[in-house]
Amino acid sequence: MVPGEQPDEASLVEAAKGGDEAAFEALMRAHASAVYAHGLRFFGESSTADDVVQEVFIKVYRSLPTYDGRARFSTWLFRVTRNVCLDMLRKGTRRPVPVDPIDLVASRDQGDHAQFVVDTIAIEEAMRALQPEDREALGAVTIFGLSYQEAAESLSIPVGTVKSRVFRARRTLVSLLDTEGGDR
Repeated sequence: MVPGEQPDEASLVEAAKGGDEAAFEALMRAHASAVYAHGLRFFGESSTADDVVQEVFIKVYRSLPTYDGRARFSTWLFRVTRNVCLDMLRKGTRRPVPVDPIDLVASRDQGDHAQFVVDTIAIEEAMRALQPEDREALGAVTIFGLSYQEAAESLSIPVGTVKSRVFRARRTLVSLLDTEGGDR
């Protein structure tokens, strides 16, 4: 990688596959927030989301030579992230934090705190209240930026199912976050 030059993602991937640590670090920086957000939405705990980021990038580092470039890097990374989360769940090392949608609505009416913090917490709680398959489809499309087709391939479901899950997730989020007739 040449200093001062902004390579595209494909160039970064090829350089990282060739052992360029700076290229791998650039890929990590570019995608760490999406991986963290997926882990946070999957498990509902920031410490577990940090563990997900660490596990994903260890796995990516080890598996990068097998990445064939047929799918976008973000699509491949989403699959790796999803598999790491599912593996952690299966092994019983981590469990998602359950959220009751009824408690979610009640918790929105407490105190006069910084609006940004309140909104962020409410959105995270609302995301955790979604059905796991809806949350996963929404995350693939919104956090990782996958097309419906790419999300369908990553999740091994039809495109129409991805569309309906994303629609249902968005509708549920609007319903959970809509207070007092939509004052926000």
